[in-house]
Amino acid sequence: MHSWEKEVSALLTKVQQTSPLVHNMTNVVVTNFTANGLYALGASPVMAYATEEVADMAAIAGALVLNIGTLNRELVDAMIIAGQSANAHGVPVLLDPVGAGATRFRTESALRILSEVKVSLVRGNAAEVAHLVGESREIKGVDAGKSEGSDDAELAVRAARGLGTIVAITGEEDVITDGTNGRIISGGDALLTKVTGAGCLLTSVLGAFAALEANLLIAGSAGLAFYGAAASRAAERTADLGPGSFQIAFLDELAKLHPGSLEGYAAIREAEAAAAGGTR
Repeated sequence: MHSWEKEVSALLTKVQQTSPLVHNMTNVVVTNFTANGLYALGASPVMAYATEEVADMAAIAGALVLNIGTLNRELVDAMIIAGQSANAHGVPVLLDPVGAGATRFRTESALRILSEVKVSLVRGNAAEVAHLVGESREIKGVDAGKSEGSDDAELAVRAARGLGTIVAITGEEDVITDGTNGRIISGGDALLTKVTGAGCLLTSVLGAFAALEANLLIAGSAGLAFYGAAASRAAERTADLGPGSFQIAFLDELAKLHPGSLEGYAAIREAEAAAAGGTR
């Protein structure tokens, strides 16, 4: 087993044993799936949105996840209150900029959060991340358009440096970087794109790992790798059955994860673009 895989495997065990509290300010489409997914993983989810309590909830959480999938101005205000409380109490903040670039309000809201809250990790598809750093890529509603493939690693490096945060871009392969060091994670299955909230749950899963590991490159790699392994295993079990069966099997596989689950289903390797400073 590679040394990185040993580190991430140990972190999975820690999540399962300690059940970190993840405060999710997520969208109305995915709350149930997110809660069930976190429970399956072994974490403890909470959803709190009211301005009267978000600061208190964020202060006691292991991680705060901000997801702008179904947003309004009042929710963005509450996210900033929660985020600033998390910052004051040393709680990592993760941002999922769902649909950034699709509308001006979405993009401006994500950028406002980034300017007023110290975000520890941004997780999105290539189009969403690109729009956060002023680059243009195709986006359709809240879904990415055609992937730029090998350019994602370079984009992640530029975004990490520009935003001053860890950046994870997910797609056919996932990349995570701090702007200098990075990893590519392979695994998962295309059926994830047929399940509403799969990306949103992923960000919350990353939050569960971030709650217990200060090195967010390790925490993010762990979350991405085990999430991908669970999806690969679920797809294998439900071949030809469709996304409904896959979704249920996926939750089951999240619950059955163990330190050896990556073998044959997900892998972590160095991100050459990150190591080379974003050039090839």
